[in-house]
Amino acid sequence: MTRLTGTALRVTVFIGENDTWHHKPLYSEIVHRAHAAGLAGASVFRGIEGFGASSLIHTSRLLSLSEDLPVAVVVVDTEERVRAFLPQLDELVAEGLVILDECEVIRYVGRGGDPGGTGRKGERSS
Repeated sequence: MTRLTGTALRVTVFIGENDTWHHKPLYSEIVHRAHAAGLAGASVFRGIEGFGASSLIHTSRLLSLSEDLPVAVVVVDTEERVRAFLPQLDELVAEGLVILDECEVIRYVGRGGDPGGTGRKGERSS
């Protein structure tokens, strides 16, 4: 059972939707490596508009500019585990922005962490 409460570290990686690693989407490679590293979890969020170092605005509103929308990959775990994962991000992210934030986790319980419950989200046993 995974339990994560209290102070944690959040890493947010801002990249482009079309960024790749060995012909695979970069965001997918980051998520798979975070999973393999045993981190608590990772989520990918697709932006609808943004710009970065290139100063080009990418937006979903204009068909001609709807390519390479911004993507944010967010991972939260203990500071020790996140910092141990940073060398992998150094290897993967050639262009992008990596941000570290201290945060507070109220409650995170992984699979199998439903004591006395059914193990299914939103349901409890009697």
